[in-house]
Amino acid sequence: MSPAPRWTPELPYTDLPRLPPAVDLETKAVLKQCVGARAALAALKQAAELIPNPSMLINTLPVLEARASSEIENIVTTSDRLFRHLNAEKAADPATKEALRYRQALLDGFNSLSQRPLSTRTAEVVCSQIKGVEMQVRRVPGTTLADQTSGRVIYTPPEGEGRLRDLLANWERFLHQDGDLDPVVRMAVAHYQFEAIHPFTDGNGRTGRILNSLFLVEQGLLSLPVLYLSRYLIARRQDYYRLLLAITRDGAWEPWLLFLLRGVEETATWTTEKIGAIRKLAAATAQLVQRQLPAIYSHELVDVLFEQPYCRIANLVDAGIVGRQAASRYLKALTAAGVLEEESLGREKLFLNSKLLELLARDGHEVPA
Repeated sequence: MSPAPRWTPELPYTDLPRLPPAVDLETKAVLKQCVGARAALAALKQAAELIPNPSMLINTLPVLEARASSEIENIVTTSDRLFRHLNAEKAADPATKEALRYRQALLDGFNSLSQRPLSTRTAEVVCSQIKGVEMQVRRVPGTTLADQTSGRVIYTPPEGEGRLRDLLANWERFLHQDGDLDPVVRMAVAHYQFEAIHPFTDGNGRTGRILNSLFLVEQGLLSLPVLYLSRYLIARRQDYYRLLLAITRDGAWEPWLLFLLRGVEETATWTTEKIGAIRKLAAATAQLVQRQLPAIYSHELVDVLFEQPYCRIANLVDAGIVGRQAASRYLKALTAAGVLEEESLGREKLFLNSKLLELLARDGHEVPA
């Protein structure tokens, strides 16, 4: 360990060291854990690529990540509310709206990778989407992090827009540097640094966690941003913050790296199993529809039913399956067959794939009967 230079919680951390840290990051323990994390990510990437319709994952797993990442910041909603309001945000409560903005920020960030690499601008765009207002690198002092129970200041990030942008430029170069440092280790180091820079007045934690997923996609370790890492972090929230602070206070890099690498491995394995359960449920549903409703059955129809738990008439129309009147008939027939459940959201009719919602909401992977 190498104690951080001249750091006190109540004063801006002006001397935050640049990257890379002046320590051996890839210790034997870290490299051993990295092998497991990389293997789990490879399995997750393969599982995601085997899904014929990527929308079945991109419209569901990021919602779970949005819920958990928001809960880490004490913004609490439910998976059911999020899925119910995916296309009806105006009627949602404030916490649900904010979590839905997180999901959209993740998807927008993913789409932006085809236009530019991860950068400070990516972070600004992501944070702006999360908060619903234009967010730029901090220009004024006064930002501190305090213990929620005691109110005691535990960290004061660097101040001054010029200083922050200089640190962020160093963070960008570290993300994209050529070298022997494993990308998953680089992600963990960069996540600490981003949180320590704390470039925005709010939304830093959620922005940083989105950047983790985007970095794994950018590095080719995942094809889609479907790593549900916040599931691991919400269960270990105190350890998450404690280990981040230990780097600042003591230069304790190895415990943090082992913690996050274990999280990547555990989460990637969990997500792979969840994808397998979704595929199994979709196949069983396809067989049921083909058997009971052969006149309306198609692979494309079942795909739409699994793009998200709540289906609307417009979803069938937009997918080019049938027109509005026929879509209504199809959904009512599926309801009569027990595949869907009809509900109302204001004047709009929703058709719930309750088995899919149950599978997504539960921690285990048992396929509902």
